Amino acid sequence: MAVTSMPPQPQNPAPASAPTTPATASREGIDLNLLARVIYAEARGEPFTGQVAVGAVLINRVASNNFPDDLWSVVFKQGEFCTVRDGQVWLEPDATAYRAARLAKAGWDPTNGALYFYNPSKTTSAWIWSRTVTTRIGSHIFAV
Repeated sequence: MAVTSMPPQPQNPAPASAPTTPATASREGIDLNLLARVIYAEARGEPFTGQVAVGAVLINRVASNNFPDDLWSVVFKQGEFCTVRDGQVWLEPDATAYRAARLAKAGWDPTNGALYFYNPSKTTSAWIWSRTVTTRIGSHIFAV
């Protein structure tokens, strides 16, 4: 008799339902449209998990005491996102970006709590390289 093994489970799978945590309250106030816009601007063309991860970083920032406590203030904090400076944040998000935004808002965090992300082939900030890496997805590195 042949023994079959279960396929590997994805790391940090999407939750069946959002857990009740202090971050839950901050997720409830998240503007889904703005979250999808930033995901689309920053991560279109990245793997789907990477798009969710970008959304998770934004939500992690809102929940962190080290950042503003609302998404608009996080996104539009001066100098934070090049896609705000160059206007890409105003591009119309696609259905994939909205799906990624809904999953991030529901609590899926494939970054393991990251507060930062960057593309190592494009970043010019020496400071970001000093951050502790939590994971790599697609072209992005996620860090705390």
